[in-house]
Order: sequence, then structure tokens, then C-alpha cells
Amino acid sequence: MRKFTKTTVSLAAAGAIILGGAGFGVSAAQASTPTIHTVASSSSKIPAPVASVPEVLGGNTSVALDSGFTDALTALKLTPGVSGSAKLADGAVSFPITSGSVTYWNPKGDYRPYVQGLLDHNGSGLTLKAGDTTVTLENFVVNPGSSKLSGDVLVNGKIAAQDAYLFSLHGGTLKPLQLEGDNAILTGTTVHVSADAAKLLNSTFKTDAVKAGLLVGTATITAQIK
Repeated sequence: MRKFTKTTVSLAAAGAIILGGAGFGVSAAQASTPTIHTVASSSSKIPAPVASVPEVLGGNTSVALDSGFTDALTALKLTPGVSGSAKLADGAVSFPITSGSVTYWNPKGDYRPYVQGLLDHNGSGLTLKAGDTTVTLENFVVNPGSSKLSGDVLVNGKIAAQDAYLFSLHGGTLKPLQLEGDNAILTGTTVHVSADAAKLLNSTFKTDAVKAGLLVGTATITAQIK
């Protein structure tokens, strides 16, 4: 996990970071701006960030599963489950945040992506089982700058792919940020199956029914920031 220079961050400023970062969706401002920079860029001067959370201390990412997704699993005779420290209850699956860091630049400037960092969810995952075949998607890493979620893929316990692009994250339906104690809570990001994941699942389960862009559900991020 890369670390950023630590700055003094109030709870409100940290909340602004999670508002931009944990939403994991590219805004219209981000998408329409042609100038793209990255933290690693050496060809342009990097402006000072508005604020930085060098270490997310905990929390979890929970996804309320969409009925279309669960209906698709039923049609494919796939049974969802969890691995490691993940939990599945009341139609939602949750994964503990094990580490992370996020830096936030002024979205009115021309520096893009204006939210950068990583959120790790090591030691937990989602399983899909049909007959004697179990696919495990685990060790999720959320990259707010790219609005992508990657992770490892196992088939019957054996590694099939590592750091694979599994889900795209869309922030167009975000709800207002809530601050509760030491936590920033944001809900409304939608989670969709990536083309890579659809191809892998179709190949493993001998089907063509898993479509890229399939809505998995709506995420709620609870990040401990203080």
C-alpha cells in the first residue's frame, strides 16, 4: 500500500475525501476534462491536495444485492456465498476494509483524477458455486481514481487470476455523505460486472449468460477516518 504525505485533516475535510473517493464513480467533471494527470506523473507539476487521509483505519464495504443479479444467479443455478471475513445476510454482502489511503484535490482544478488512492479488503470475498465448481472472488482492491475494483479469482481453491479487473463502479446515484463519530458513510455507488469477469465466469460455468455491465448491487462504504 502506497502512503501519501500526511497533512492535518479535520473530520469535515476527511469526509470530503470519502465523498469523492469512496463513491468510486467518475463524475461528469472528471469525464469531460481532457487533461489527465496522475500522482506518478513527472512531466507536470502536481498541485497541493486539499486534504489527505494517509491511513484509513478500518470499516467495511457493503453491497445490497440487486434482484436482477440474484435472479440471474438463480437462473444459472449459481449459489452465492462468502469467504474469509466477509458476511452475507439480509440480501447484502459486506467486506471489511483492511487498509487504505486516499488523497483529494480540488475538483474545480484541472488535476485528474482528483481523487486517488486505494482501499484494500484482504482476506474476504464472494463465492459462486454450481455443482462441484466454486469460483471465489477475493482480496478486493478499490481504486477510486479509475473507478475499478480488482481482486483475485480462484476456481476450486486454485488461483485462476490475480489482480483481475472484476467490477466497475458508477457514482452517478450517490446520496449525501453522512458523518457518524469517527466514520464517513456513503451509499449509492452501483457495482457492475466487468467484461473481464463476465468472460471468466462464462468460461468457468460453461454459459454465455453473464453479461458485462450486469448490475450487482448498490454499495455502502463505511470508512473509519479518525
